[in-house]
Amino acid sequence: MSNIREIARFAGVSTATVSRALSHPDKVAEKTLKKVREAMLKYDYRPNMMARNFRATKSFTILVLVPNIANPFFSTLIRGIEDVAQKKGYSVLLGDTRENEKNEDEYLSLIETRQADGLIQLTPYSPGSKLYPSYVLAVNAAGCEGTPYPTIRIDNREAAKTAIEYFISLGHRRIGVVTGLSENRHTIDRLKGYKQALSEAGIEYDSQLVVEGEFTMSSGKIAADQIVKMADRPTAVFCMNDDMAIAATQTFKSNGLKVPKDISVIGFDNIEYSKYTDPPLTTIEQPALKLGNVAASKLIQLIEGETLTESQFILPHEFILRQSVTTVLNNS
Repeated sequence: MSNIREIARFAGVSTATVSRALSHPDKVAEKTLKKVREAMLKYDYRPNMMARNFRATKSFTILVLVPNIANPFFSTLIRGIEDVAQKKGYSVLLGDTRENEKNEDEYLSLIETRQADGLIQLTPYSPGSKLYPSYVLAVNAAGCEGTPYPTIRIDNREAAKTAIEYFISLGHRRIGVVTGLSENRHTIDRLKGYKQALSEAGIEYDSQLVVEGEFTMSSGKIAADQIVKMADRPTAVFCMNDDMAIAATQTFKSNGLKVPKDISVIGFDNIEYSKYTDPPLTTIEQPALKLGNVAASKLIQLIEGETLTESQFILPHEFILRQSVTTVLNNS
């Protein structure tokens, strides 16, 4: 196996350039980087990462904590993190916490032992949650209002308001909502948007139309079963994520309701599956890939000693209109 001096000679560059290509590939010209990588591949060069990390007193690793790795929204967001991290010479370590505090503590120990340099937390912060120790550089890529760390997010309140306002524009007045868990900050922020849209349209808020879910497909089915049994069923339902919306749509159909003729549905996230449902799902798009890109970029800035000019980075959401919504046909 070759050493770094031999790789430099083979590639026709200095040893400093080879070192820079390993630690900061984004700072090396593409043509030069290609020559270095070709030489490494041809001569089977494997850098001593332990020695590199010891010298740099860094692991060049980012820890990402995700509450539910099965959720396709998170998988897209993680891909966005990895895209930027790899270009900057960092690897990504994924921790599926399953919203369990003990699991989270075990992953956080990797920061203490310098096996990771910083943290991207994908579980929204809630008041009363423990504060991370000062040695953790936290970027909450699934952020919400009131997060005490740098946060990359959309405006959840405004996004939910957009969905409800569209229902109202089509004549819907009895609008149901399937939430996440009540203490979840995304639930709280999106419910505020739901209530604000109703209030501005002069529609009285009815708590009977609010059904609690868990951001899972199974909870979407259970919530839809409850809605079907309501004596005065809503004509439209806003689900706080696409998983619940997809399950709710199928449950409505299995109970003999036509979507959107009998009941309109809007989801949230715009996961890949949402365009292939029957009918295709109208939804709010969170720019998952971009959220991941920005989160990784900002965290690496912090790790490398730079100061962020802002603590809140709010990206735009988009309303994706498909076939799961129509004008209300029978509104009492």
